[in-house]
Amino acid sequence: MDAEATVSWSLPAQLRGALKLCRSAWTQTARLALDIALPTLCVACRDPVAGEGVCAACWGKLSFIAPPFCSRLGIPFVYDPGPGILSMQAIADPPAYQRARAAVRYDDVARTLVHQLKYHDRTDLAPTMGRWMARAGKELLADADLLVPVPLHWRRGFSRRFNQSGALAREIGRQSGVAISRDALRRIRPTEHQIGLSRSERASNVQGAFKVPPEHRAEIQGRRIILVDDVLTSGATTDACARALLRAKAAQVDVLVFARVVEAHKVPI
Repeated sequence: MDAEATVSWSLPAQLRGALKLCRSAWTQTARLALDIALPTLCVACRDPVAGEGVCAACWGKLSFIAPPFCSRLGIPFVYDPGPGILSMQAIADPPAYQRARAAVRYDDVARTLVHQLKYHDRTDLAPTMGRWMARAGKELLADADLLVPVPLHWRRGFSRRFNQSGALAREIGRQSGVAISRDALRRIRPTEHQIGLSRSERASNVQGAFKVPPEHRAEIQGRRIILVDDVLTSGATTDACARALLRAKAAQVDVLVFARVVEAHKVPI
């Protein structure tokens, strides 16, 4: 009786094992066939590339930001002036947010990646860009309670169909384990595109454009927030967002972006 029971229970286990092996073999075969038919492409120039990411040519054109840099704004220094040194810009015009970090300078390949993600529905770029951001913002993420993507006005969100900052925040959250709140900050009025505006015009354009809805104030109060965006130019948008979060009693606001504009003639030396 026991022997019969053993045989009856062992057969399904053997079948399950065989099916698992067949499924694994089929998955590997399908993946190999797909790689042959559709080779992995560089996320920037779309040339075939081994593995995931960018080709060697595009990688060489990316300017990753690494220390030494201004501890407040994340602007790279030409040489290391010592720990905790601030740039002249941070001293003369300190932002509402505490710290800003960026993965790369906004030039060449970085501009292509941002424009493809933002205007051409290349959502497949977000995981790679988000991973680079998570690495650049490791120091900020270690202390963070919540990721808040810079919001679009609902009209612009409807026309674009997705928020690029939200897509980047999703990957950063996956990498870091920090929670995301997509609705904690709202753009309450439409704003003009910032491209072509002066620094003062950019600030006026976004003044009063953001608000924490009353139902999300408890989510923000006392929390250490990281604002997530694609590009940091003058800092007007992130500054306006930070002020809205601080008015809602956030304990601290930091900024993490994919790329930041670094004017060569203004780089601290």
